[in-house]
Amino acid sequence: MPIRPEERHRYASNWPDISLRMRELADWRCEGSPTYPDCRAEGYKPHPETGSAVVLTVAHLDHHPENNDPTNLRVWCQCCHLTYDAAQHQQTRVRREHDEADTRDFVEESQW
Repeated sequence: MPIRPEERHRYASNWPDISLRMRELADWRCEGSPTYPDCRAEGYKPHPETGSAVVLTVAHLDHHPENNDPTNLRVWCQCCHLTYDAAQHQQTRVRREHDEADTRDFVEESQW
């Protein structure tokens, strides 16, 4: 998954090397996620379910990019990674919308 610019500081300076090494160790295939344990989509080939080109990503199981212990990392296709992160993405979206609403309220009140 692309790293959002505001989160980049949380990743190790050698993250590209860590990510590459993990994908090499997985033989450039998805390792399967809890939702799709048998997924073995191959990098750069059509995904067996979606048909789209597979981009392999390296996921942090605990959602903490600072934790690069190999037991915390999994090589996943986009489908597996997005499914695994869906609940966290929803929480982030709700939090961001709440923060934006607070900012709008503050701006509107300060215009009085």
